[in-house]
Amino acid sequence: MVLEKIRIPRQGPGRPRTKPDSLAAYKAYSNGPCRQYLRRRGIRHAIPEKSDSRAARLRKGSRGGRPSNCDEERYK
Repeated sequence: MVLEKIRIPRQGPGRPRTKPDSLAAYKAYSNGPCRQYLRRRGIRHAIPEKSDSRAARLRKGSRGGRPSNCDEERYK
C-alpha cells in the first residue's frame, strides 16, 4: 500500500516518521477495508462517504454500521 512507503523527515536527528497525523482522500477510498486499515494504524482520516453507500447503510438500519465521520473543514 502507498501509505507504507511514506517517510516524513524529522526536525533534527532520528528516523523518519512512517505514520502521518491525518489523511484526506477522495470518495473512491471510502470502502470498509481502507477505513479499517487507517483505523488500525491510528491515522485520522477525512474521507467523504459515497451517496449509494450511505443509502445502503441507512436501509440496513441498526445493522448498517457506523456512519462516516468526515470533517468537511479538514477535507477542504
